[in-house]
Amino acid sequence: MKLASALTGLFASRGGGGTAAARLRQPATPAAELDMVLIWAALALLLFGLVMVYSSSIAMAEGSRFTGHQSTYFLVRHSIFLGIGMVAGTLAFQVPMRSWQEAAPWLFIVGVVLLVVVLIPHLGREVNGARRWLPLGIINLQPSELMKLFAALYAADYTVRKLPYMSSFKRGFLPMAAVIIGVGFLLIKEPDFGAFVVITAIAFGILFLGGINVRLFVMLAVVAAVGFVLLITFSEYRRQRILGFMDPWQDAFGKGYQLSHALIAFGRGEWFGVGLGASVEKLFYLPEAHTDFLLAVIAEELGFVGVVTVVVLFALLVQRAFAIGRQAISLERFYSGLVAQGLGLWMGVQSFINMGVNMGLLPTKGLTLPLMSFGGSGIVANCIALAILLRIDWENRQIMRGGRT
Repeated sequence: MKLASALTGLFASRGGGGTAAARLRQPATPAAELDMVLIWAALALLLFGLVMVYSSSIAMAEGSRFTGHQSTYFLVRHSIFLGIGMVAGTLAFQVPMRSWQEAAPWLFIVGVVLLVVVLIPHLGREVNGARRWLPLGIINLQPSELMKLFAALYAADYTVRKLPYMSSFKRGFLPMAAVIIGVGFLLIKEPDFGAFVVITAIAFGILFLGGINVRLFVMLAVVAAVGFVLLITFSEYRRQRILGFMDPWQDAFGKGYQLSHALIAFGRGEWFGVGLGASVEKLFYLPEAHTDFLLAVIAEELGFVGVVTVVVLFALLVQRAFAIGRQAISLERFYSGLVAQGLGLWMGVQSFINMGVNMGLLPTKGLTLPLMSFGGSGIVANCIALAILLRIDWENRQIMRGGRT
């Protein structure tokens, strides 16, 4: 592949455009030196999400003893998470991509350790039969959300380091496959099958973009399909989810309950919705209205127009991520380019799955809508990912301007 041949010729630079990157100093960040389309699309999603989290959670917050019957409970917490995410993103933006590359293997190891710790009884917190959270005082950490970011950073570093062996099954493909299978085993134990799908898509998507042998990639797709079928065949829980997805109305008060109410919400919304705050489905009919099924509430309250707006904003974000990645690769900053495209894959795949689940096109996966749904770990991880993406763009612009700041 064209990228693979270019990467091979400059492998000694470790894919980061080392000479050019070494000239970079810490950024002063005037708006003109950043991708404003990316910034506005991300801010629109974050703020739109804040409004819709509040709208979708009012009834639940008022009716729950856990929240103290405070209607603004989720709004306040989500705002705090956004604030933490902004601070974390600001700090992440100050870190050069060379440092991210050096830290990538260690961050990945930290992520694996956290996935192990969350499975330990009395350490990991169990909710609705899933053990996915580590209680840290007043907040809960979800390691799988951080692992998506760490997987993108590590897969890009692995691809750059192993580039001469990308056509080799044993030395190029197999080590990464073994690592992802190990991570997948830990995620399945939680269980968090949705996170496993997203992390697999990130890791092997980056390998594909980095020039892995096409026959190996096709073989991977076949193995993944077989594995998916086996996971469904030997798991009554997943099999019931698939059956409920295929015909939610067959058991609308049982396994098809969530999807049937999500589809009702979409149907009620029609073109322009019933009005902001006027959703009926969020009144204890639609479970997880402020997390997994936030898009269904958007569809009911803001209609087809609201859903299309969300889709367009995510499309813009993903397009800018891939454009920044291509620009980095053209500047011989291959690690940065693969990271940017990996982050684009993350946002694109997860948002696509969440939207597909809400619309009844995919089985329920338990994945939130990036940048929008309620959830502290997800929002913070998303903000850090956006900051890294902006850092890559900033470094690209500095190099094109001769390295001056």
